[in-house]
This record gives sequence, C-alpha cells and structure tokens, in this order.
Amino acid sequence: MENYFDKRIDPRVLVPGAKSVVSLLLNYYPESQSLSEGKNKISKYAYGKDYHFVIKDKLKSFMRSIHEEIGEVGGRVFVDSAPVLDKAWARESGIGWMGKHSNLINRELGSFFFIAELIIDLELEYDAPIKDYCGSCTACIDACPTDAIVEPYKVDGSKCISYFTIELKNNIPTDFKGKFDDWIFGCDICQDVCPWNRFSQTHNEPLFSPNEELLAMRDSDWEEMTEEVFNHLFEVSAIKRTKIEGLKRNIKFVKG
Repeated sequence: MENYFDKRIDPRVLVPGAKSVVSLLLNYYPESQSLSEGKNKISKYAYGKDYHFVIKDKLKSFMRSIHEEIGEVGGRVFVDSAPVLDKAWARESGIGWMGKHSNLINRELGSFFFIAELIIDLELEYDAPIKDYCGSCTACIDACPTDAIVEPYKVDGSKCISYFTIELKNNIPTDFKGKFDDWIFGCDICQDVCPWNRFSQTHNEPLFSPNEELLAMRDSDWEEMTEEVFNHLFEVSAIKRTKIEGLKRNIKFVKG
C-alpha cells in the first residue's frame, strides 16, 4: 500500500484530467454455499472465472455505452489493477459503509460483491458518504478464528486466513494450526456471520458459477490433485494465483 501513494490519494496523478470516480458493485453471492462434496472450503469469489476478466469486459462495454450516449469521454477502467483505493472511493460515493471487518457493506446487498471504478474526465453530480449501520454488532470480530480483526475497522492482514492461503509464499506458522476451519483458499467467515448478508441475493452472472467438475470434487480429489488437473480446473480462476504448491500446502495444513 505504500507504493504509488501519490496515485492512491489523487486519481488525477493516475488519470490526467480526471474529474470523477464512478464506483460500481457486482454481486458474486452464489446459489450454493458449498462448492464441493467435501469439507475443503474456498472463498465464494473464486467459485467461477477470475473476476478481473469478467468485470474488465463489462467496464469496457460500459465505457463504450458512455461514448455512444454523450460523446468522447477520457478515462480508464479499474478492477484491482492499479493503485486505486477501491473501498475508500466506494465509501465516499455513498454506495456503502466500511464494516468492522473492513469490507464495504451495502444495506440492500450485504457485502458479497466486487468493487470496480471508472476514473473519467467528466464532471458529474456527486454523491456523499452514508452513515455507518454496524451499530454495536461485533459478530465479525467474535467469529474470526485467528483474531485478525484486532479492533473494529482494523484488520491485521498478517493474521488473516486469506493472507495465509493466498498471499503467503512461505510455510504457514504452526501457531495457527487448527484455526482455519477447513478454508484452503481465502476465507468468508467475517462476511458469513454479518447480519447484513441476510439480504444477499444469488448473482445472475453465469461466469461466476462453478463448473460441474469442481462441484463434484471430494476432499480426496483435492489432496490427490496433479498439476495437470490443477491447470485444467483453474485455468481462468483466481485460485490459479496460489499455484498448486500453495494449494497443496494449504490442504496439508488444514488436514494436519
């Protein structure tokens, strides 16, 4: 987060002439909460095709529509692909508030959505932030098995299961043995327990749905997976990010 700090706080450095940040949400809440036949769990956002590809195509189409409607508009589209503070700009837009688990929450949708932006040189009528509706609830803090939410609105990323199972390249510290609740890629615990996610509705994007092969996976299939099978199953999946070595490490850690 320290890299390109100037671009993070001022989009005009990133996109010369920028006048507006348009924040957008795309729901990824799945129809089924269990991906496979076994206990191994992966985060819901990774059930289908990598969201970067899906959303980038949608944003480019959106930009074309803007050009057709109002003429030439300069700008860029962003999906986790540059130093843009997604959640901060979304909060400023009033599209949601920052929950105590540090994820953005929308009163109608909950929190199972991706955030993306258009940064454009068009001046708009601007929205404003909304109030925080978390109240006295501490469900996410209480449920985190690794105590990664060290205080309301503050997450220690180095304790987060998602960090351990996706970002960490070394061995997972043994101090966290028995605390992963069968999560082998990412973690949804803090969102699953959030009362606002009772309003979550199934997404309507077929590309976010798991294929039949994934749905048929048992724990033994995960454990015995070859690199060839891994590359086939996750060719266009966010899970490819952890590589088979990382996934095998995660499975072994959870199983042991």
